Amino acid sequence: LKPGAVVIDVGINSVDDATKKKGYRLVGDVNFAECKEVASQITPVPGGVGPMTIAMLLRNTVNGCRRSAQLAAAILPPTPAPAAAATSTA
Repeated sequence: LKPGAVVIDVGINSVDDATKKKGYRLVGDVNFAECKEVASQITPVPGGVGPMTIAMLLRNTVNGCRRSAQLAAAILPPTPAPAAAATSTA
């Protein structure tokens, strides 16, 4: 992890924790305690990001891939619709 990096932890994992009422607690994919010492910003788990943030991160990742491959969304061929099931009248 580079010093000053921004860490957006979108992973959710449960780990056993006898001190919790449910017997477990939620954690992310990164070691929060270690990363917070190096990163300039870090999202907590749970409570850091929601479904909209994840959707926008995915969208930006796809857009970045398109740009790096020098493909614009407008020139990509449309996804063909699934073929309709053939019906038999026999």
